Amino acid sequence: MNDHNTNNDISDSLTTREKLHQTALRAPDQSGVYLWRNEEQNVIYVGKAKSLKKRLSSYFSGSKDIKTRLLISHAVSIEYITTSNEYEAFLLENNLIKKYTPRYNIDLKDGKSYPVLKITREEYPRLFKTRSIIKDGAMYFGPFPDAAALDTFIETLYEIYPIRHCRHFKEKASPCMYYHIGKCLGPCCKKIGKNTYNEFIEEISALLENKGDETVKKLQSAMKEAAGNLNFEKAARLRDGLSALDVLQKQNIVEGFDGDDRDYIAPWREGELVSFTVLQIRNGKLMGRDNFRTITVNEDTEIIPEFMSAYYSEKSLIPPGIYVMQEEGTQFMSRWIKETYGIETRIHLVKAEMENYSLHSAAINMAQQNAREDIVRRLRERGDFPAMEELKKTLGLPRLPVRIEGFDIAHIGGKFPVASLISFLNGNPDKKNYRYFRLKTTDGLIDDFASMKEAVSRRYTRLLNEKKELPDLLLIDGGIGQVNAVDEIIQALGLEIPIAGLAKRDEEIWRPHTSKPICLPKRSDGLRLLQRVRDETHRFATSRNQELRTKENTVSPFTKIQGIGPKRDAMLMMKFKTLENLSLSSPDLISKTLGGIKIETAKSILHQARELYEKQKAVKEKEMLSLDAPGTTKEKAARYKMNQDLAKAALEVAEDDL
Repeated sequence: MNDHNTNNDISDSLTTREKLHQTALRAPDQSGVYLWRNEEQNVIYVGKAKSLKKRLSSYFSGSKDIKTRLLISHAVSIEYITTSNEYEAFLLENNLIKKYTPRYNIDLKDGKSYPVLKITREEYPRLFKTRSIIKDGAMYFGPFPDAAALDTFIETLYEIYPIRHCRHFKEKASPCMYYHIGKCLGPCCKKIGKNTYNEFIEEISALLENKGDETVKKLQSAMKEAAGNLNFEKAARLRDGLSALDVLQKQNIVEGFDGDDRDYIAPWREGELVSFTVLQIRNGKLMGRDNFRTITVNEDTEIIPEFMSAYYSEKSLIPPGIYVMQEEGTQFMSRWIKETYGIETRIHLVKAEMENYSLHSAAINMAQQNAREDIVRRLRERGDFPAMEELKKTLGLPRLPVRIEGFDIAHIGGKFPVASLISFLNGNPDKKNYRYFRLKTTDGLIDDFASMKEAVSRRYTRLLNEKKELPDLLLIDGGIGQVNAVDEIIQALGLEIPIAGLAKRDEEIWRPHTSKPICLPKRSDGLRLLQRVRDETHRFATSRNQELRTKENTVSPFTKIQGIGPKRDAMLMMKFKTLENLSLSSPDLISKTLGGIKIETAKSILHQARELYEKQKAVKEKEMLSLDAPGTTKEKAARYKMNQDLAKAALEVAEDDL
């Protein structure tokens, strides 16, 4: 192997980024491992490559995502070590990661781990709940997803078994309170022999190992005895303990797998954040789920093998089969496991979206969903500040976009136009500040620009009048046209609210009165946040539009006729079904249908029915005209007139349609 320190021969006049780029260009076209160092000369990242030149050069070509920019911004030098082949590079990378524990490589950190029940290895053992498993000779049972059930179960064991409660065992001359109330037999005072005491521990262990039928009967007998003695409080505790025991025996076992031992590994990524979930199948049952959190700048194809080499740190952890979602990068894992631990294991490729939704695809999908949910929790916990900071810098905002408000329009051929307003606070939905607007100036017309103007006018006129807090960023679902239209209203109101539009097709970001969009990398934190806001506005607007359509379709058209109440409506509905059929009827038939009402009343009903039907036809024709030829002269004229009056009309409306 050749160790090559690369920055010494590059001119000091170059910027740090240029030095790093020059290092990349001078790297050899062969396999090896590279190390990034910061100003303190600490290794912050270790990677491997089939071609060092191509891999290192890729860091400086084209627009890069946030994690790559993060790495480059903290690095001052790159070193590389060439190897004979790619597998040798894999082994060296693994060793260097363990040696340096770089900041931007995978460092396994448990997510919220499930508790286990621990029985200590002492002369007189005690039991308790813990989330930490260490090699201390103790017995561990679990994990148990239902922590409350485990607490109840432990309390029940203390009710049945007079074992010690004290954290630190010390011999004493006189026993503690637990001895005097019958909850402990006082091993600290030699009140009970070691063998007798450990019989209790063996029974508890047998119970937890699913060998405890006799102990279950003992619990049941104690419960009945307590009830017979009118000690209902104790009987209730024992009853709850039996229920907790049943939960403990079943809650973490998913049946239906075959008997082979195997693991399913799936990641989920948002920017530099990555969470992994491992589902452990043992003897045909899902016996455990491990969540691990990390921050890494690795490529997607590199995170699985690096995770596996960190996760499988003991021979006892490795099953005969491991199922993953990608093939690239895992080709060395079976060989590495065999050479490192001397055991045979197979790496299987399985995809969550397989057409044949097999057991394996269901399991890998479950693992991926768990990893995704953990990422969502992480984003919620940290408030998504990296995304807000990126947007502030990229969009040139005057302050951090702590509150982002988004607008979208939904309608069907111009009918039931609705604008949605959603609010994000610290990068997460703030649903108590969601609003929708039933649009008034564009009902029956297709004009998203005008609709957006009306919604924005009404929203910020109200906030202005009530002197309420304004958002740090206003996001529009659309391109430069929608953005400029909204900016006109904001300027007319004399407000200084930054505006951005997110166009769906290429996910381009538009700022008012600009000729070119801003394009962020696909895995950018800032783009991801804008997409979440945009998608939520669309969901909220569409759902409200559907509600209005459903409400309209469920209202009988006959109730709009004067003189028609619920009873007459039911009669007309049974006879005529539709407004069209009623309009084609006769006064005599209407009179007969409604129980012999006066002919004059029947004529009035028929006249009203025909008027309503003609209005319905006109609306439908307008919808079809709008859909088929949105640029007709009639519509253009109506749109022109509407746009002339829009600002004045919209600014007069200062109420939210809640």
